[in-house]
Amino acid sequence: MTSETSADVIVIGGGTGGYSTALRAAALGLDVVLAERDLVGGTCLHRGCVPSKAMLHAAELVDGIAEARERWGVKATLDAVDWPALTTTRDDIVARNHRGVEAHLAHAGVQIVRAHARLTGPRAVSAGGAAYTARRGVVLATGSRPRLLPGLVPDGRRVVTSDDALFAPGLPESVLVLGGGAIGVEYASLHRSMGARVLLVEAADRLLPLEDAEVSRQLARGLRRRGIEILTGARMTSAEVYDPDGTDTGNSTGTNTRAQAGGVRVSLVDARGQARAEDVARLLVAVGREPVTDGLDLAAAGLTADARGYVPPADWARLETAVPGVHVVGDLLPPPSPGLAHASFAEGLLVAEVLAGGSPPPVDYPAVPRVTYSSPQTASVGLTEAQARERGHDVAVNTMPLTAVAKGMVHGQGGSVKVVAAADGGAVLGVHLVGPNVSEMIAESQLIVGWEAEAADVARHIHPHPTLSEAVGEVFLTLAGRGLHQGR
Repeated sequence: MTSETSADVIVIGGGTGGYSTALRAAALGLDVVLAERDLVGGTCLHRGCVPSKAMLHAAELVDGIAEARERWGVKATLDAVDWPALTTTRDDIVARNHRGVEAHLAHAGVQIVRAHARLTGPRAVSAGGAAYTARRGVVLATGSRPRLLPGLVPDGRRVVTSDDALFAPGLPESVLVLGGGAIGVEYASLHRSMGARVLLVEAADRLLPLEDAEVSRQLARGLRRRGIEILTGARMTSAEVYDPDGTDTGNSTGTNTRAQAGGVRVSLVDARGQARAEDVARLLVAVGREPVTDGLDLAAAGLTADARGYVPPADWARLETAVPGVHVVGDLLPPPSPGLAHASFAEGLLVAEVLAGGSPPPVDYPAVPRVTYSSPQTASVGLTEAQARERGHDVAVNTMPLTAVAKGMVHGQGGSVKVVAAADGGAVLGVHLVGPNVSEMIAESQLIVGWEAEAADVARHIHPHPTLSEAVGEVFLTLAGRGLHQGR
């Protein structure tokens, strides 16, 4: 016998988009069922955002030892990276976050069904041997997975994706990162900090091809200065895993353990059409992510995915599909949704409020910040200069190096601030940062772009000295015709 249960809202998928929908809907007094076949928190918490940023923080500490010795005269040396200790700390951070999310859901009264769920009708779901009916709506939040290349099968050891790269055995002596988007750049930066020889390969003509060209240029300069080799306009033609002696010394125990036996021979064609072969200990595939709808049975609800696998909404203001009462959040959404965790949170809040009968403002996608947590970091919001010009804007552009302010000299890592605004004192269209800690500086610019502020509006406000944010203030002062240290 199959039991039947009704609820106001049924959410399929417990990642950032799903659990934020559930929490907000419950806070608004709705009865919520959340079905998750794996772990609540999804890719971001368990395999992506949180563990990768924990590891990148450790990488910053490693880099800091080298800077202390080479730049500041602090006679410090790095004895070794204790890989088990590092991963234990990372896993503890993930576990504490996981417990926190589950506690929030329990406190809110959200019923969690730990099972695969599928649609059986427009507002009907089957999960864990039970049938559920949604009185107000069903929310699809099943997330994404790494996109793979034909014929390339990850083994979690020598050929890895962004989902398993952090959990592969040992530290590789060398790694080829395939894909120069945010994920690939972050992993290239991480492995270089940990001492690996890194080759970063991108098919487009520059890294972070969706970002402003100046951001790409500054980022590539910083990565090359750290010893990362970058090939743009290049493509992989084949990859062959080999193990000359039939052994694999890579493991997750011991201090500074490295996976040395065997490797991958990667065949490439560079931007000039010349063939090149690389032997590396590990191949990390980071060529994007794709939506997950396997086993969801969209057709049962009258839905179909588009050619790329997304489930597009018919109404972006409500994130509601063509089937009334079925909403979509997170990585199932096509652009302009950026597939970022913080955008998923906003989408979850919106859908929950719609289902509770409210009329929330739609997600302002152009004002969603984009951050790459490499060294150097990048952070952007709004339009690039090229996008602004393509859309017919007559623009005023101002760029300032971070080393033009005292705190930038202290950090000594280069970087810049670039602002794109409508000409003749018009609204700020985009802000683009490269350099140390810029991930913590972008929130101000989110408000500037989101509120359509003009340069003069920003120039009225004082930025603290000495800080990196001072460069942001100086750029706006100059655009407003009040430049102090920056000439025009």
